[in-house]
Amino acid sequence: MSIEQPHFEHRRPLGPRDPGDAWVVAPSGERYWGAFGAAGLLALDAERGVLLQHRVSWSHYGDTWALPGGARHEGESAGDGALREAAEEAGVPDGAVRPRLLSVLDLDYWSYTTLVGDVVHPFEPTISDPESRELAWVPVAAVVDKPLHPGFAASWALLQPLLGVRPAVVVDAANVVGSVPDGWWHDRPGAARRLIDRIGLLAAAGVSAASLDLPEHTWFPEWTVVVEGQARAAGDGADRVEVVRAAASGDDSIVAETERLLAAERTVTVVTSDRELARRVTAAGAAVRGTRWLLDQLS
Repeated sequence: MSIEQPHFEHRRPLGPRDPGDAWVVAPSGERYWGAFGAAGLLALDAERGVLLQHRVSWSHYGDTWALPGGARHEGESAGDGALREAAEEAGVPDGAVRPRLLSVLDLDYWSYTTLVGDVVHPFEPTISDPESRELAWVPVAAVVDKPLHPGFAASWALLQPLLGVRPAVVVDAANVVGSVPDGWWHDRPGAARRLIDRIGLLAAAGVSAASLDLPEHTWFPEWTVVVEGQARAAGDGADRVEVVRAAASGDDSIVAETERLLAAERTVTVVTSDRELARRVTAAGAAVRGTRWLLDQLS
């Protein structure tokens, strides 16, 4: 499904101009939009494909197809900039896309960041500014059939092979909490709650590719924390963290969650220093990181 451009009397909205809305001129003379760099959103819908924007003819490389995106604001993170631009240009609702990875093209004098995210709440895009002729969900295999913006064409060649990589991390909460002698035995639910909250911050910040043996980008895995015994009273998960409460054996629940995620074509890493559990999840097809790995990430 695609949406055609309505009539606009002005090419850009009236109002104060952000200082980021300016050209950067390269030493060789090329111009790049965004004084603080630029960012765009590659929203991937499992059923419909990638959300693309057909650019108006007067824009830079007009009449080509690219991602919703634009100049970052001063002090704005790349991820926030990509989501804001996607909301402004395509009406992408807040919370509709779950970040998966950040890919950065850094030219020293200018950078472009692509946020790849999975659509978790399906939506129909809406043309909300004059820079789009059309918005459309394009099947992954058909993207190269469009006349693409040169910058997007180059990044698409690198990003398309990564669309099948979906990392997930399953945390053995009892093992991680028990590895630090901080008095957790006096308040197991509280200790588990603190761990979940810290993982929530890590989930928002992302992890390096090297830490999970993934292609070189910043990744946002799906995080699952398995709690057992008294720690089951720890409460709900933090933002971007799912909490699984083991009805009986925590190890059995971790193995079951690992198998579920593997069946859903996730690349699974289990955090535990328990040798027998590590053996079981490795046999199922997951990788293993010890508790020290997670504690280092959290610090």
